[in-house]
Amino acid sequence: MEASFGPAGNSDSFAAAHSSSLDAPAWVAAQGLDCYEYQCGQGVRIGEETARELGRRAGEAGVELSLHAPYFINLANPDRDSRRKNRGYVLAACAAADWMGASRVVVHSGALMGRPRREALAVAKEGLGELLAARADAGLSHVALCPETMGKINQLGDLEEVLELCQVDESLIPCVDFGHLYARSLGADDGAEVFGRMLDKMAAALGPDRAGRFHSHFSKIEFTPKGGEKRHRTFADSGGFGPDPAPLLAEVARRGWGPTFICESAGTQAEDAKTMKQLYQSAIRGGTGR
Repeated sequence: MEASFGPAGNSDSFAAAHSSSLDAPAWVAAQGLDCYEYQCGQGVRIGEETARELGRRAGEAGVELSLHAPYFINLANPDRDSRRKNRGYVLAACAAADWMGASRVVVHSGALMGRPRREALAVAKEGLGELLAARADAGLSHVALCPETMGKINQLGDLEEVLELCQVDESLIPCVDFGHLYARSLGADDGAEVFGRMLDKMAAALGPDRAGRFHSHFSKIEFTPKGGEKRHRTFADSGGFGPDPAPLLAEVARRGWGPTFICESAGTQAEDAKTMKQLYQSAIRGGTGR
């Protein structure tokens, strides 16, 4: 397996020359990148015709698609009506992903809403089970759901919580956002030793095959001491923002894993995705990878 790399949505350099995301797959491929994550953060607003055309162009360009479901989804909301609405939002995202041929839909894990973490996690696991049943009823089980690690301390979604969510069903794939984990740990989750432990936890929880195909978001993150994530940064930003992608990519290469890395840098996501791919390929060529 080999890792793949691409941007989350459209970088500033793309937007300066293009007005339609339909042009994104060919542009992404021209940058030497492999994948593209379509953003539905504010709601699923793409129509079927446009989605199918995006998928057709992605197929021609050899670019793999994924989709980010609306940001406001909260799997841990205990209110039954809110959970019903959440299922509708996720199913709409899965339908759009199906139209465009996207294989994965990223979903936020949710907020604690003042509750103990274990209580919120239990609610999220129950809601996720209901969501999987609704996905099956809609004929969309082939679209993988990816619960995401979150960046704010008061959110559900540290690595262990996301791995536990993914054990609800074997079809679930974790979306490990290493920038989010760095922010919620106040900068502690960085470096080769830490990344190695993280990947070991994933393999132990999910098995090496599913763990090796994990989905990932990556960017450097600015955080606050009390809240965690504040904003996404770029690789070029000064100020010592982390995490450092190089040791993570070297460890992924060493294991021979093939995750999907979606870069979420603020405006330079395509450029920084290229840097990540170059670091990964250097690790392979240097004998770090198998």
